[in-house]
Amino acid sequence: MSVLSITFHCTQDNIEDWENYIDETLVLMTDNLMDVNKYILSEVHSDYIEEGKNYNLLLIFDNEELRSDFIKSELVNIAERIEKRFGQKVMIFNTFLNPKKSRF
Repeated sequence: MSVLSITFHCTQDNIEDWENYIDETLVLMTDNLMDVNKYILSEVHSDYIEEGKNYNLLLIFDNEELRSDFIKSELVNIAERIEKRFGQKVMIFNTFLNPKKSRF
């Protein structure tokens, strides 16, 4: 199992448009990812963020090779689409999670 956590930070003035994009586009793109076994799309609550809002997409792959292939192709496409539409108003942060032990 290999996991990728993608955090999207949206500026305060763009939250409504971003949430519509999540509902209408990002969910469909994620549902159509062939190499992703499971995913969780979340709104992130944090006491430390005062400007804007974070959202997280946790993707679970069978192995590191599938995750690596996704990062080289699909993630690039997703990031380009988001940047084209939102510019600097939505920032993307990737975190590579390498489970030591799991009971999923």
